[in-house]
Amino acid sequence: MTRGPVLIDLEESEAAKPDLAPAVPDIAEGPQGAAMQQVAALAARRPSRLARWFWSLALGLTGFVVSLAAWDYVVGLLARSPLLGGIATLLIGLLLLVLIIAAMRELAAFSRLRKLDTLQRQASEALESADLQAARNVIGTLDRLYGDREDTAWGRAELKQRSSDVLDADGLLGLAETALLAPLDARAQREVEAAARQVATVTAIVPLALADVFTALTANLRMIRRVAEVYGGRAGTLGSWRLTRTVLTHLVATGAVAVGDDLIGSIAGGGVLSKVSRRFGEGVVNGALTARVGVAAIEVCRPLPFQASPRPSVTALVRRALTGLFGGLQSDKSGH
Repeated sequence: MTRGPVLIDLEESEAAKPDLAPAVPDIAEGPQGAAMQQVAALAARRPSRLARWFWSLALGLTGFVVSLAAWDYVVGLLARSPLLGGIATLLIGLLLLVLIIAAMRELAAFSRLRKLDTLQRQASEALESADLQAARNVIGTLDRLYGDREDTAWGRAELKQRSSDVLDADGLLGLAETALLAPLDARAQREVEAAARQVATVTAIVPLALADVFTALTANLRMIRRVAEVYGGRAGTLGSWRLTRTVLTHLVATGAVAVGDDLIGSIAGGGVLSKVSRRFGEGVVNGALTARVGVAAIEVCRPLPFQASPRPSVTALVRRALTGLFGGLQSDKSGH
């Protein structure tokens, strides 16, 4: 134990230079939309070939075993009691009929989605080549596609009345956009706004683990399915999942499922996110990313590419969706 003051010679040691010290890392990162990042990674991830073989063989074996067990059960029941065996046979037959109908509906859903994709590609080719006849063929297919829908009756009548006066492909397809697709675009954007509001609200309010991920996944699946229904896709269960994978795979590949300063600034007006809770910030960003997914779904499901009508703005969609949410959560924050 030393006694008295201890002197340290500073002349031989290197002088402290605070201005040359490395910057302190900023550990308080802003909200990154973790829930939507996980949903995008989950939906866009392609299973390995080994996993596909495993699940195919597992499902095939399960179906074979269940079918064999049902056959043995019905044959044994018929031997013991013809009446009960007949009832079991009838029920199994009805179940198979329902499964066949469900499979046919799924095939029809894939066919409708393929028709929308083909129509959009034909419209793009007509615009690029300025082919008036190809544009008229697209208009004819579009009229048949919405021929049985009452909500498009006025637009179809307006398009039929004015289409003969248009003598260029750009003008004809532009007329179809404004007369026929404008109401459908508004409905699709309302679906996107509702999904963005739901995801943002649950993320900001519910503190349960994985609740935001589950909500984001289900809300995006439902949003994409309803957007497809608005434009005439009416995707089934498998079709909705495949469409969701297509949309999210495209967004992941292009880097659109990411948070940038421009996104946060345009939504929150600069420093708003830094003044509220982190959960609220995550909710806003998850809602914004949901809106991005919705805009991509509109572009995929819309039978015509955006040409005369403006492409939906993510910022405008999120602002309309979260207008009430901003005020409510900020007042709750100030009250605590």
